[in-house]
Amino acid sequence: MRVEAMLEDLRTLVEVESPSRDLDALKASAHAVAAVVESRLGGRAVLVDSQAGPHVHWSGGGDPRVLILGHHDTVFPLGTLERRPFRVEGGHATGPGVFDMLGGLVQAVHGLAALDDLSGVEVLVTADEEVGSGSSRALIEERARACGAVLVFEGAADGGGLKTGRKGCGTFEVLVKGRAAHAGLEPEAGVNALVEAAHQVLDIAALSRPELGTTVTPTVASAGTSDNVVPAEATVLVDVRVESAGEKERVESAMAALAPRLDGAEIVVRGAVGRPPMPESASADLFEIARRLLPGIEGRAVGGGSDGNFTGALGVPTLDGLGAVGGGAHADHEYLVVDAMAERAHLVTGLVNAIRDGGTGR
Repeated sequence: MRVEAMLEDLRTLVEVESPSRDLDALKASAHAVAAVVESRLGGRAVLVDSQAGPHVHWSGGGDPRVLILGHHDTVFPLGTLERRPFRVEGGHATGPGVFDMLGGLVQAVHGLAALDDLSGVEVLVTADEEVGSGSSRALIEERARACGAVLVFEGAADGGGLKTGRKGCGTFEVLVKGRAAHAGLEPEAGVNALVEAAHQVLDIAALSRPELGTTVTPTVASAGTSDNVVPAEATVLVDVRVESAGEKERVESAMAALAPRLDGAEIVVRGAVGRPPMPESASADLFEIARRLLPGIEGRAVGGGSDGNFTGALGVPTLDGLGAVGGGAHADHEYLVVDAMAERAHLVTGLVNAIRDGGTGR
């Protein structure tokens, strides 16, 4: 593996900024991803249009056996590159998206390029993972079912470990409607949406079951228009993480059943646990192959979600965290460890060969 060539491709992708929901930027990014894939693997990468931007799909032909899954959108707004340009210093590559997850894409492509035969391999790079994968989920699930095994190139866990399980995750929005009134002259004529929201926050937080891996966390709240007006509206955002399908159903049902405490108040709840849990059973066989290929590598269940949640929940063998070794996802100190790039690319080569030789999958 030529690390210099991988860094060249990484620079190319990082320098085409790709914030989620910016359709023009994502179109340019998709073309850049397609060009890198075609230059290293041959063939033709197809851009699949969607409301969220173009997804990139490439196939090595033949009977599909393994899906290489990633995304090219990032959380960083346009202009981040000017403030934090791509650099390689002190053994680290830095720049917006190097760890989450452009470095993983580059490693995957170069690992595939080392194969003598690319039949049975598909690559899918989506445009909306960072904002919930609303436009790509159906395509992800379709190709996962067709291939029978999925390798996800999100950044590695701490210390370079693979991600063998993920919590299901989602965001809820609780809208509280009250009635405005003068806070000094006749507060009793109002219905205080902020007070109602306070009741709801306590009820919502009580839904957590840490012993089961369930966290229900009110995270953002807003209410009111002026210090002398009884608030007529309030909003609460809630982050939910669950380890099991049963807990997903329990929390969704409880959120839907929230009822106002104050006479005259109204509540509307929106949202769901949009990414189902990825059970560790989905990764077990693939992780054993990875341990044979790279003795000593660790596996960890993590709280964050990825598109691997969708494929693992389907029962399709899925291994995540195969991407860059580094850290600082979504932060200004995001980095990739250059010395780990070749090893991770070799792991891709070995995993794909093992899957096609009947190691796992369908």
